[in-house]
Amino acid sequence: MKAAPFLYQRPVDMNAALALMAEAKGATKLLAGGQSLGPMLNLRLVQPDLIIDISGLAELKQVKRSGGELVIGACITHGDIEDGRIPDVTRGAMQRVAGAIAYRAVRNRGTIGGSLSHADPAADWVSALPALGARIRLRSLAGMRELAIEDFVTGALESVLHPAEIVEAICVPVMRPSARWGYVKACRKPGEFAHAIAAVLVDPEAATARVAIGAIEAAPVVLRDAASLFGGRINGDFKRQFDARVADALLTKAGITNAADRHIHVAVLRRAIDEAAA
Repeated sequence: MKAAPFLYQRPVDMNAALALMAEAKGATKLLAGGQSLGPMLNLRLVQPDLIIDISGLAELKQVKRSGGELVIGACITHGDIEDGRIPDVTRGAMQRVAGAIAYRAVRNRGTIGGSLSHADPAADWVSALPALGARIRLRSLAGMRELAIEDFVTGALESVLHPAEIVEAICVPVMRPSARWGYVKACRKPGEFAHAIAAVLVDPEAATARVAIGAIEAAPVVLRDAASLFGGRINGDFKRQFDARVADALLTKAGITNAADRHIHVAVLRRAIDEAAA
């Protein structure tokens, strides 16, 4: 199939893009890397009246260090991150996540902001960035707002993004030297959508842990304080202290009623914790 007819606009800067979005009549879609939107257009799963191409906006391709975090423009590609073309403040964590996304052709075009905007529960950044404690910056003609990424995605393909609003940047905290990172996803073969994802950031020195469990057909389960998974206290022996029963109960509370599905997610979480402890 081919896409239904639509109008196409390619604004020259951010202000022009925001004005087009605010003035648009009918359904509007933004085009960045097009790795999700393109197939949906061709299958006619979406039939927008207008497509606004933001892939050339310089404002969305900027990266800068600001205090204790890295501010990454929404149109930075997975390949940019994988290849180290932007500064690394996560001691390789984001590079490893980016390098495991789909196939190289997808990583060359797909963008971090586009992935988050699409809000696919099986997408890597949707789970990895909440575990890293990242925030997302949204922009419209009314101004800018910023929120934790775990508060951005509300469900499968659903987010708090307003119709005339755009993802401008992602703010990733600098990872402490004592922090340990683990990221594991279960796929039947490389490049496929994940069936389970676990992202773990544990800092025994600070006695803190953040955990995200993704690919659950809903917003990821995010524990900003994951001490309950480790007997209530985080220390250097967190691998041994992990309690799979607590994880299973959390997944049950999140609505995963199938015991086999919960088992897969708990097994992937355990592997991510093992990776962090290695």
